[in-house]
Amino acid sequence: MQEYINFFIAHPIMSGAWVVLFIAVIYSFVQAKISPFTRINPQQLTQLVNREDALLVDTRPAADFNKGHIAGAINLTHEQAISGKNAKLENHKSAPIIILCASGMTAGKTAGQLASAGFENVNILSGGMSAWTGANLPVVKG
Repeated sequence: MQEYINFFIAHPIMSGAWVVLFIAVIYSFVQAKISPFTRINPQQLTQLVNREDALLVDTRPAADFNKGHIAGAINLTHEQAISGKNAKLENHKSAPIIILCASGMTAGKTAGQLASAGFENVNILSGGMSAWTGANLPVVKG
């Protein structure tokens, strides 16, 4: 134990970085466990769409959506999706909904707000459209 203490004293910057990384890892595990939505990969997305008729909500800007999107996806901005006035979403309160964005970073906010609005089965595509196209899966243009 004394060796650890000596190391921490001799290398304060490295020790601080280790503590910060350790806390970040713990935080990410806890956040994933208590999150109201699930992160899925492209293969799980395909299974949800094929087996449970999941609704795909693409929150990217319309210009990006038109350059290429997953077949069957609807394009709604974050504001439109959470407004509560969208019949496209209201009819799917209990059905699986998959939120996707460009890289998977901003979909969490939309998914969290939809989950708090009473949507029962909200998912996020981890990595967003980047993960989908990176897996060489098909996109629809226009």
